[in-house]
Amino acid sequence: MSGPELELVNPGFVDLMVGRQPEGGIDGYLGLVVVEAEAGRLVVEFEVRDDLITFIGNMHGGCLAALCDHCLGVVLYPVMPPRSWAATTEFKVNYLRPVRGGTCRATAEVVSMTKRLAVVSIRVENEGRLVAVAQGTCTVKLAQEKPPDE
Repeated sequence: MSGPELELVNPGFVDLMVGRQPEGGIDGYLGLVVVEAEAGRLVVEFEVRDDLITFIGNMHGGCLAALCDHCLGVVLYPVMPPRSWAATTEFKVNYLRPVRGGTCRATAEVVSMTKRLAVVSIRVENEGRLVAVAQGTCTVKLAQEKPPDE
């Protein structure tokens, strides 16, 4: 998939995120680790732990939804000026195959981005198998749009 031409305007964010082991939040709970980040593209992985497996032997889909939601916003930060923010407005996940263990790897790509909105697509693989696809919209608030008194 080829997205819009985006410029890396926040390299400090990339330096901060790649390889970081989060301690709190949903990314910390799931153990999400950014393994690649560039302008308009992000790759995040996590190991499927036994405590994420349901009584029927599959990981709950909410874990994949949380992974996708996390990637939706984080993929935008390298292409926004520092102190900007992005928030998920809506997203949809198609679950294609069950996850029973191993590593989940999400690849997020910006499909379209304006000063106010971004559309992001995400593919999630588990041990080389495509297990979910997602697409969502984020609201974008660029730092230079903030009033001077904030």
